[in-house]
Amino acid sequence: MEKTVKILKKPITATLIAIFCGFLVATVILAASGYNPFEAFGALLGGIFGRPKYVSNVIIKSTPIILTGVSVAFAYKMGLFNIGAEGQFIVGAVAANVVGIVCDFPAIIEVPLVLLVGAAAGALYGGIAGWLKAKYNINEVIVGIMLNWMALYFSNFVCNIERFHKPDSDGTYAINESGFISFFTNWKTTEAAAEFVQEHPIIGDILRTDANAGIFIAIALTFAVSFLLYKTTKGYELRAVGSNRDAAEFAGINVGKNMVQTMLIAGALSGIAAAISIAGNNPHGISQLSAFESNGLNGLSVAFIAGGSPIGCIFAGLLFGGLLYGGQSIQYVVGAPSEIISILIGTIVFLIALKDMVPVLIDKMGKRGVK
Repeated sequence: MEKTVKILKKPITATLIAIFCGFLVATVILAASGYNPFEAFGALLGGIFGRPKYVSNVIIKSTPIILTGVSVAFAYKMGLFNIGAEGQFIVGAVAANVVGIVCDFPAIIEVPLVLLVGAAAGALYGGIAGWLKAKYNINEVIVGIMLNWMALYFSNFVCNIERFHKPDSDGTYAINESGFISFFTNWKTTEAAAEFVQEHPIIGDILRTDANAGIFIAIALTFAVSFLLYKTTKGYELRAVGSNRDAAEFAGINVGKNMVQTMLIAGALSGIAAAISIAGNNPHGISQLSAFESNGLNGLSVAFIAGGSPIGCIFAGLLFGGLLYGGQSIQYVVGAPSEIISILIGTIVFLIALKDMVPVLIDKMGKRGVK
């Protein structure tokens, strides 16, 4: 019995219960609406694992939200709520796109340049919220929301600049090919590639997607952030400030400096997530936005599902990406509205937000059992 209680009190248990309940709620809604839940979830799984290219597209979809999730989780360890990840992502995309168009160096220079410029733009944008919080104690949530909207309109402004605007479109030119991180970009159009695809249908199916190196960069950065947080003195300082700001300041830790540094790093993660999307996915440019694409906002959900763990963001991001991409199949196959996936994700996030109630309920149940 004690082992069962210990297992139930673990954070991963609360997360799994939340995911299960999310699917349970979706099942009830589907059944009440006249749809077969088993057929719907079968279509969902088919849309994720049905073909190699579906798996590849899920990974591509998941890559940016893994990094924005890590961005939010990293700031949260410091006690900051990085709702500005969306704006940092947009600014990073704009910077990466502009530099990728203007500069045309060999790939060994162009690729790192595009990625680093995207990261730098996101870092500076995140640093604004961090500096205002540290210097004037202005709430980072309010600043982040305002900066998100400023980034959206700035992106649209850049899209309309003649130097970057692609005629007869609502977007910009693609970056130079030397900045692509897609696999076998030029080779795919050759006759040799066509023959290879026919002889190797599984690999060929994957090559038909925008498969790129982004997921490897995302995983490497996630482990680097985890190492920084849990294996370095700086990480200890950040977590100390997040746990008790007054006690950390009393111990001699520069709280304001750590706030700014945290938001710089968080912004850089969102910015490089955008640069990876520009360098790795068609159309390799930006388009005018009428609303947020939610790459940064989805990172909030990923961070919550991961329980604030950077490594957990990898699995949470893949889950989130799978639900978003595979969820389209529910509408195509069953005819059920794709919004059911939004309800499913919302339920999971809501229940995870209540995860602290699980140990309390277990303790109460245990006391009743003793009586």
